[in-house]
Amino acid sequence: MSIPLSILDLAPIAPGHTVRESFAASVALAQTAERHGYARVWYAEHHNMPTIASSATSVLVGYIAAHTSTIRLGSGGVMLPNHSPLTIAEQFGTLAELFPDRIDLGLGRAPGSDQTTARAMRRDPRASDQFPQDVLELQAYLRGESIIPGVQAVPGAGTNVPLYILGSSLFGAQLAAALGLPYAFASHFAPDALHEAIATYRRDFQPSHQLAEPHLIVAANVIAAEDGADAAHQFETTRRSRVRSMIARGPSAPDYSDDQIDAFLTTPEGRNIANMMRYTAVGTPAEIRVWLEDFAASTNADELILAHQSRDVADRLRSVELTAEAMSGATV
Repeated sequence: MSIPLSILDLAPIAPGHTVRESFAASVALAQTAERHGYARVWYAEHHNMPTIASSATSVLVGYIAAHTSTIRLGSGGVMLPNHSPLTIAEQFGTLAELFPDRIDLGLGRAPGSDQTTARAMRRDPRASDQFPQDVLELQAYLRGESIIPGVQAVPGAGTNVPLYILGSSLFGAQLAAALGLPYAFASHFAPDALHEAIATYRRDFQPSHQLAEPHLIVAANVIAAEDGADAAHQFETTRRSRVRSMIARGPSAPDYSDDQIDAFLTTPEGRNIANMMRYTAVGTPAEIRVWLEDFAASTNADELILAHQSRDVADRLRSVELTAEAMSGATV
């Protein structure tokens, strides 16, 4: 049977482009995904990152939902310790009332930023320790069964927006299993614990009101093009851009050349950064299909969520199309 495909969209702001152009590209991407049968598009909460425009995640979800018709949309994820559970229940409850049966709520416990930005958001340094309790509080608001006497989410109560636990370590796998929730592993940038987390989640899963059996989503990067050499060139451009964003921050950061970036990638630190993109499919549609089928089989995934990484918007949209067409008859 063919495996469901979804998309993770970071709403990237390309060099020389504006935030408004980034949002227009996200609309085009979601509309393309809808036409080509993708299950959902998720947007990640990041802060103080000049190349990512998805910081106000619920607002962006609503904007995209208003420009699409059927595809599911949601967070991949909301970093719950940055917010009160009641606030997130109201935001996603509002979305669920406006766009019934189309809204997902993926949850993570990282700041989605650096520690200075976390302080600017008034985030308590101990907030991550409360993540399991916050998930339960949020879930109760959405069910209309608040565990805080006298407090209900309006909107939100009774919408039962489905929750997903996101993670890149064993903690998220253990929590998703204990609560009987779907689990999405961030293998597109944190690959090391993938297989151990999968085993933990499937072994320890407890059925819940939301989910009778485990539902595992694994993430991968994709760059598909008609020409393999073009895809490889796009990948090198994307990888260099990622390295620059990680080692050259701030207005006084050096403007590293491609040759300098390539030389850095041969160092131990550079290889560690390159390893973050270990799970990346690059090539023609036929090559993408083989890679994704093997990846799905090796992880026993129930769904693949793909981050199409082409820098150019037209190339990114074409990658979305080519991947869907290549996988339309795929089996795992």
